[in-house]
Order: sequence, then structure tokens, then C-alpha cells
Amino acid sequence: METLHMALNAVTVVFIAATMFAAGLGATVPALRDVFTNVPLLLLALTANMVIIPLLGWGLGALFNLSSASTIALVLVASSPGGPFGAKLAMVQKGDVVGGAGMQVLLASAGSITFAPTVNGILTAADIGTNVSLDVAALVRTVALLQLVPFAIGLLMRRYATPTAQSWHPTAAAVSNITFLIVLAGMLLGNWRDVVDLLGSLTLLAGFLLATAAFAIGTLLATGPPERRTTMGGVASVRNAGPALAAIGIAFSDQPAVLGALAGVLLSGLAAALPIATLLSRRRSTPAAPAEHSDQAGTSGTPE
Repeated sequence: METLHMALNAVTVVFIAATMFAAGLGATVPALRDVFTNVPLLLLALTANMVIIPLLGWGLGALFNLSSASTIALVLVASSPGGPFGAKLAMVQKGDVVGGAGMQVLLASAGSITFAPTVNGILTAADIGTNVSLDVAALVRTVALLQLVPFAIGLLMRRYATPTAQSWHPTAAAVSNITFLIVLAGMLLGNWRDVVDLLGSLTLLAGFLLATAAFAIGTLLATGPPERRTTMGGVASVRNAGPALAAIGIAFSDQPAVLGALAGVLLSGLAAALPIATLLSRRRSTPAAPAEHSDQAGTSGTPE
């Protein structure tokens, strides 16, 4: 089991790096600049991910009267934005991949700093849990190494070696797709007992609703065309498991109940977000109906 766990971790690292590298290969500096200079979009995304969704996690825990372990897991997940699956959901839904990848890295970086105080504030107000203290520098380094660096390398290749970037992009996307499926299967196989143990509770439903509501909030609190708005919704719906896992190990002594609840919340969240992204992809893949020309319109006899 330990070997399987290490192998899954290695595949997860490859998945994150390949996804961000593929996003960088498909990006352009003007498109990325368009996102990062869009002040309303940035402010709305930060408000949705740093304020509204963490409060939503707390609210769902109270609404369903979840156990302390499940409430802690829900708050940890809700307070940790910038999950690497966000860029993947942008690809799945055929959305704004460049904007989604850029926003994901920004949120993950900012979330590394805001995670601990946000969790502490909510758990203190809810009178649950203990003080959460994390190594912010280590979290920032992890985000930079696994997300920012591969994205930047791909972006630089696209700018200065465009033919190479275009030829490498399909391979990077394929690696991302394959490792994505392996990670999903590994999460299910490695945590199925924890998920089964939660079937009698409302934890899975709370995780599902959190991701669904986050998708809607991220979409509504965004600017630009529909592809960009739903991409921001996808980024908001999947959270960053790294800080949450670190907090459980440091502040909650790897309590099995909290770990199991965390796995259930993350998996139920993906179960909500993936079908939404797939549905959007199908709608965008459907060709537009050809314009109908009626011979009775009175212009059919006039040649072009």
C-alpha cells in the first residue's frame, strides 16, 4: 500500500506539471496580460475564492450539522483555492485555458498565505478545532515548483520557439489526460473505504454542493465572454488539497476521521465539477445550426 501511495504521488506530480506545461505551451503573453490587467476580474475572483467560498464551507457544515471532523475538512477545502485540477477543467470544457491557468496559479500563491488565518478565523468562530500554523514559505515554493515553473517554461517556449511549442503541445496534453485518469482512479481506489464510511452522513452531499455552488459563484463573479466566466467557475470549484493535507498533519495529528472526510469532500467535489465541464464542452462542440434561407422571403430571386 505504501508503494502504491508513493506511485500515486509521483503520478500526481507529473499530472500537475504536465497540465501546467501544456497550458503554457498554448498561452500567449498578450492573452495572459489581458487576464492580469483586468482589475475587476481579479478582484471578483479573489473575493469569490478567498471570502465567499470559505464562508460557504462553514455555512454548509452548520446547515447539515456535520460532525467536527467533517466540518473541519469542509472548511479546510473551502479555504484553499487554486487547485491544479482548475486548469484541467478549463481544458475539459474548452474554455479560456490561458486565463484559467493564470488565475489558478495566482489563487494558489495567494491561498498559501491566506489559508491558515482564514481557517483559524472560521474554526474559532465555529468553536471547532485548534490553531493551524503552516510553513508559508514551503507552500509558496511548492506552488512555484509544480505550477508556476512548468507554466512559465511552456509560455517562454510558445513565445520564443513557437514551432517547437506547437509540436510539443499535443504530447503534453496527452500526458496530462492520461495522468489525470490515473490520479482519479488512484484517488477512488486509495480512499474508497473512507468514502464508504461517509455514505450514512451528509458529508459527501456537502462536498458536492460546495463544488456546485463554487462553480456558480466563480462564474457569476467574473467578467468577459462565457468561456472565460465558466472557466473561472471551474477554477473556483476545485480546491488545493496540499495546504489542507498539511494542516491535518500539523494541527490535527493526521486524525483518520478528518483525513477520511477530506477525501470524501474532494472526491464529491470532483464528481460535481467534472460533469459540468463535460456538459459545457459538448455544448461548445456542437456546430451552430446553419442559417435558414427561405425562398418565400422575397429576395430569393435576387442573385448575389
